[in-house]
Amino acid sequence: MPQCRYAATIGPVSLPNKLSLFVSCPGGVEPLLEAELKRFLPPGVRSKVEALRGGCGVLGTAEDVLRINLESRLAQRVLVEIIEGPYRHDDDLYALARRVDWRDWLTPKHTLRVDVTAQRSPLKSLNFAALRIKDAICDQLREHTGERPSVDTQRPDLPVVLHVGPERAALYVDTSGEPLFKRGWRIDKGDAPLKETLAAAMLAAAGWRGTFEEGGALHDPCCGSGTIPIEAALIACDSAPGLQRRFAFERQLPFATGPMKAAWGEMTQAARARIHPPAVPIYASDVAFRMVDFARRNAERAGVAQYIQFNGGDALERPAPQLPEGMPGCIVMNPPYGERIEVRGKSAMTRDAGGSEARDGGDDFFPRLATHWKRQYTENPAGWTAWMLSPDMKLPSRMRLKESRRVPMWNGPIECRLFRFDLVKGSARKPAEGDAPA
Repeated sequence: MPQCRYAATIGPVSLPNKLSLFVSCPGGVEPLLEAELKRFLPPGVRSKVEALRGGCGVLGTAEDVLRINLESRLAQRVLVEIIEGPYRHDDDLYALARRVDWRDWLTPKHTLRVDVTAQRSPLKSLNFAALRIKDAICDQLREHTGERPSVDTQRPDLPVVLHVGPERAALYVDTSGEPLFKRGWRIDKGDAPLKETLAAAMLAAAGWRGTFEEGGALHDPCCGSGTIPIEAALIACDSAPGLQRRFAFERQLPFATGPMKAAWGEMTQAARARIHPPAVPIYASDVAFRMVDFARRNAERAGVAQYIQFNGGDALERPAPQLPEGMPGCIVMNPPYGERIEVRGKSAMTRDAGGSEARDGGDDFFPRLATHWKRQYTENPAGWTAWMLSPDMKLPSRMRLKESRRVPMWNGPIECRLFRFDLVKGSARKPAEGDAPA
């Protein structure tokens, strides 16, 4: 574990018993994040979790900050609110920042960075607002120590976030550092990699928990660099998503010294001790054998390669995996679509009158995939359910399938829907009770 620079000359820094936290996430994931936080946070904190726009508010403790960073599969960042108040001008922001004793968070040997988010703010320059916050922090430390911290825009010890609204501003400390979707295992990437947090959100929306009763076997026939099956394997093994990465809080004074440092060590040790083999099989394949190699190497770094059966092959041709008797199956996939990556494989080839093959736009991929599903995935008595992420709101009609649910999600800047299809023989199964559109 990295040591806090300059920490030897200071004593442990304590935080208030209750901290106002904002746990950010992509749009549309807020209800899923709220449910996730209530699952693993202590009972006394669960009632203080509230879904907000762009994330969840949590009234918790310093240990909860560590726990959310370690355990959340859906969160992007964990922010601790430091101070909040009214403002009208940039000078008001400077005065607001000066009211904080920044010596509780960093020393002149640390580095910092200030980012700004805004919602209907009257300020003319957000960059200047960030500069005023930086000046306030540096001026305060210079007055007390004779030195000032440096700015590091890449990997600061103390990332500070200023949020300005129409009349009020708030200052936060980012305890995560790099976004939480960076788990630390994905090095080999494809043309349009899916963020780990979005893959986890797809699995959460599908209700897939890696057990016989909650989801059954999992199959991703367009696995790319392996994000969905690897996230699924980590869920099935109960492996915390933050075990293989570092966090900004490990270099921040309240967490890098004293009881919090010891608590972090105990927390990670307990997380490693609970990892177990999955109870259900996980399958992954891709038309590009190069991507299958990427996925396998990523799975090895994540420590779950032995639990995923990787194959090469076209999604339109591979037969359904043979599952244990009575086990249901769940397809979760992020197929290629024009805004991300071209369709490849058999569906991207057409033949002219002379018999030669040429690429087309892959417009027949989804109808042919639906036909393949009807032939291959309707024989399992326990049933298969398919969940597909797509920006095409008319995808069900193109596939000639009736969706039983559609969940709004964003793949970066692309607005999508996660469609659920129940793969049964004959007419479509009626939606299960409680499967109303999110």
